[in-house]
Amino acid sequence: MDTPFIILTCLAAAIVVGVVVGVVVKQRLQKKINYMLDALEDKELNFRFNEQGIRNRSFNKTLNRLRDLFDKERHEISEQERYFGQMLDHVQTGIITVTDNRVTYHNKTALSLLGLLTFSNLRQLDNIHPSLAEAFRQVSANSEQRATFFTERGERTIILTATETAIHGKTIKIIAFNDISNEIAENEELAWSRLIRVLTHEIMNTITPIASLSETLSKDPTSPDLVMGLQTISTSSKDLIKFVNTYRSLTRVATPVRKPFYLRELMERVEQLTKQQIDDAGANYQYTELTDDILLYADEGQISQVVVNLISNALQAEATQITITAKIDDADAVVIDVCNNGHPISPDSQEQIFIPFFTTKPEGSGIGLSLSRQIMRLHNGSIRLVRSDEKGTIFTLIFR
Repeated sequence: MDTPFIILTCLAAAIVVGVVVGVVVKQRLQKKINYMLDALEDKELNFRFNEQGIRNRSFNKTLNRLRDLFDKERHEISEQERYFGQMLDHVQTGIITVTDNRVTYHNKTALSLLGLLTFSNLRQLDNIHPSLAEAFRQVSANSEQRATFFTERGERTIILTATETAIHGKTIKIIAFNDISNEIAENEELAWSRLIRVLTHEIMNTITPIASLSETLSKDPTSPDLVMGLQTISTSSKDLIKFVNTYRSLTRVATPVRKPFYLRELMERVEQLTKQQIDDAGANYQYTELTDDILLYADEGQISQVVVNLISNALQAEATQITITAKIDDADAVVIDVCNNGHPISPDSQEQIFIPFFTTKPEGSGIGLSLSRQIMRLHNGSIRLVRSDEKGTIFTLIFR
């Protein structure tokens, strides 16, 4: 056999073997690449190729480097998500994201404002109030919505705004909402205050000279009828002046003189102030702190006035048990619940009890609860009627 022929044959065989080996190696490499891509697509990173062997060591190192870069990027994204999540949990605005009525994200404020422990679907809002669920469904980038509903802390009004975006082909609605209950109540209170100020000014300007003149004329005994009539005018005018001065107090609440004090000490003084009333009514009083050593920074005299007023109202409603509990909630607010088992406030009256002059008592002035709300507002707090039914009446004071 010729030597050239042998050489050519060997060369051809080597080429064939090389091609076959190349094909096999390529298939193996392709299989590794496909495996890695499938794993990354499934967000599965629990794999690493062998870098100890001689064969494909460099290629395996390259694949592992790509895997490490992907893992690092994933961790950085996860850290950013945690950072933004923590940041959103500390804002005072409720934020949720919704896809097809399914809630895919919510911050802590959203749960707090809605009074929910978990929030996974807008259908949950139907159990609170149908109009609330409708507001969340209807809000869009072109129209804001308002909704009023009740939670365990009383009536609440929120305003909602929204924007939309698309992620992976799905439409995501981002809804932000805020509690505007205090703003509404403050505007109402301001309107009432201005009205009272104008009315009292005009009434006093009219009545004061009449009272003075009638008292002067009544000293002239020339006509018994005249004297009697003037005395009646004088008495009525003085009563009206007293009446007006009573309502003037609504527009002259002193600025709180704040100082720190332990809430338990204030409640002990309140108990002493109301002890005679409570004993005369045959009622029981109990104060419990659910959080130890609650410190309040407020005007002690004004807050005492608010609590005493609530206790007096409970006794007038023939309550036999008055229970006050206090705690610090998750938002670091001091929450005081004043509960009693007296006659419930009628549903119609519940919406009006904080309106100046409104009263359900024959001898009531209608300023006690209105004055209490003003005092709480001056403390950046709130007072709300949480419930009033056969099971009991609860007023909640919140100091933020």
